[in-house]
Amino acid sequence: MIKYSHYIHGFPSHLSIHASGILISENPIEYFTATFMPPKGYPTIQFDMHVAEDVGLYKFDILSQRGLGKIKDALAIIRETQPNNPEIDIHDLKRFKEDERIKDMLRNAKAIGCFYVESPAMRMLLRKLRVDDYLGLVAASSVIRPGVAQSGMMQTYIQRFRNPELRNDAHPVLRKLMPETYGVMVYQEDVIKVAHYFAGLTLGEADKMLRGMSGKYRSREEFQQVKDKFFHNCIHEKGHSPELTAEVWRQTESFAGYAFAKGHSASYAVESYQSLFLKAYYPLEYTVATINNYGGFYRTELYVLEARLHGGVIHEPCVNRSMIETTLYKKDIFLGFHLIQGFESNNSLKIFTERMKNGPFKDFNDFLDRVAISLEQISILIRLDGFRFTRKDKRTLLWEAHFKLGISAGKKANELVNYEVRDLFRIQRPEYEIPRLENSIEEDTFDQIELLGFPLYSAFHIVRDLDFKGILAKDLHKHIGKTVWIQGYLIHRKNTTTKGGKSMHFGTFLDKEGQWLDTVHFPQIAAKYHFRGTGIYKVRGKVIEDYDCITVEVDYMEKMDVIEDPRYAEVRDEEKERTVVTRNRRVDYWIKKATDLSPSLVNEK
Repeated sequence: MIKYSHYIHGFPSHLSIHASGILISENPIEYFTATFMPPKGYPTIQFDMHVAEDVGLYKFDILSQRGLGKIKDALAIIRETQPNNPEIDIHDLKRFKEDERIKDMLRNAKAIGCFYVESPAMRMLLRKLRVDDYLGLVAASSVIRPGVAQSGMMQTYIQRFRNPELRNDAHPVLRKLMPETYGVMVYQEDVIKVAHYFAGLTLGEADKMLRGMSGKYRSREEFQQVKDKFFHNCIHEKGHSPELTAEVWRQTESFAGYAFAKGHSASYAVESYQSLFLKAYYPLEYTVATINNYGGFYRTELYVLEARLHGGVIHEPCVNRSMIETTLYKKDIFLGFHLIQGFESNNSLKIFTERMKNGPFKDFNDFLDRVAISLEQISILIRLDGFRFTRKDKRTLLWEAHFKLGISAGKKANELVNYEVRDLFRIQRPEYEIPRLENSIEEDTFDQIELLGFPLYSAFHIVRDLDFKGILAKDLHKHIGKTVWIQGYLIHRKNTTTKGGKSMHFGTFLDKEGQWLDTVHFPQIAAKYHFRGTGIYKVRGKVIEDYDCITVEVDYMEKMDVIEDPRYAEVRDEEKERTVVTRNRRVDYWIKKATDLSPSLVNEK
């Protein structure tokens, strides 16, 4: 295997298709190359992008973007919930730029769910740059890109923004080329400017340099020639020092392939403003649209929490109120069937269609008579309290389902009953006398975690150490420079590496009040205290303030234990009791045996 693997090393493992790479040619594509037909059904060539370009074919990438879907869906929900309101002109960018509420959201980074401005890194950058206008957001959209951040130019840009006296540190030529960004390269065009004016390359050579830095052409001979000419021109024709030349080259090389063109950043900022407007004035409608589009940067759970913070009342899926997607009724948000893990989409459609045709379900028997559904699937709905309109508890309904369906969990109900054929007279289902049963909030919480992936009740209620006291996010500013304990629900962690190649992390948590807590885990701490999945963590660290951003530099972290799952606690108690009874019976048996042999042994026992 080792011998022959050397022969194929570096070859493609398989042919794949770019998500939207479309070639446009003046003749049918068969004039240039053979094609094959993959399962997706699109004639596909066997060139990669570099070969296609060498041949002279034009390649276009047409990408979809989930944020546009959220905006479109939010507008549709607003039309339903507020039909008397005038139609929203979502393209009125001038109005959005001048809106004070949007400016406040940007300055304070209150933009969860909004396109491109909701990530932890972007939230911090918005605060550090005090962004409250369009051009500031355009710059921030490109500054946050990996190349600019990794080259160190993001920090330089922040420092020059916050400290005007440092702007003179920029080389005069660079300052003249990029006055808006204080001599810091932020956009892809800046690389071409620097190559052309600072190094004296032609525009064609500057374009080769930009393309080469993306890594696609780095091995090509012409890129090396451009690099040599860059250094030669800077030192021998422009009179720049070798040190300055090397530093400018390092900056361009480190970020050019990962920066945005200014037009790209500008269009992203337009979409950000549109989503910010909807979030500012229609927070529940916009958040529901975000949930229905399966979130954004974060998982669905955070947007459910965000809706609650904006006054939304969150309800578990209900067979009489929920739709396939999550639905808003004034301030009541009913989670859709689409969020239930393990619940089949055809069952969602059955329930919705039957309800639209024949009205709401009157009771549990009515549902069983009208919807063909397996015991396994109806159990999922019961465990999420989807039949709460019957005013029966979950355990009682589970017993009823088993009695009335009488079908094994693996067998589907519609194999036995044709629900399309209606009886003239409905047969009365038998009723069973079942003792009154109860379930706790803790049981509901574990059911929600299992079936939705997150709890609708606070996760802080199921940790063992309820007496643990930590500093809330709103009070951290009172403890700058001090070591404190915090308690937070893990939302996100970002893994990164230092210049020395060591792993470190940035953590994002929510406290008991739903406010953000940001943490930094340097390599020594990251190696010692690991993240162990979603849950509540207690963290100790030093409170640091950096340009209005407060973070906790962690020196200790531990995931807190949750209570025993009460759904299985009784079963375990019964097993323990059976074990004790069995053991006692065995003891009694051997005592009797011993008694038969020698009564004195019993006395000693």
